[in-house]
Amino acid sequence: MSFDPATLRYNEAGLIPAIAQDADDGAVLMMAWMNAESVARTLATGRVTYWSRSRQAFWTKGETSGNLQELVDFRVDCDRDCILMQVRQTGPACHTNRRTCFYTAVRAQSEIEICAPQA
Repeated sequence: MSFDPATLRYNEAGLIPAIAQDADDGAVLMMAWMNAESVARTLATGRVTYWSRSRQAFWTKGETSGNLQELVDFRVDCDRDCILMQVRQTGPACHTNRRTCFYTAVRAQSEIEICAPQA
């Protein structure tokens, strides 16, 4: 059965949340938004492409930073309203130069930084 990005359930802005997960160790690296065209571009090229809500433009992860995301596996959740992409990440995934965007933990009502920027 062939896959059609139009079969996904996008929000009122035409977007769907997309989670990037390290294909080797399972770490959650980041979450961003995609639309039908960025899904199609990602599947066609194997390089993860997102939709920037602030710039209203496509951005291929690592295009300017060199911190590429190579698509390993593309998964759709049971409601078809969220995407999980297993990727091979080159360099940090977060724009703050950290491995993951999820570097702040809330423990005992306090925020704790659990991942420092990479040197």
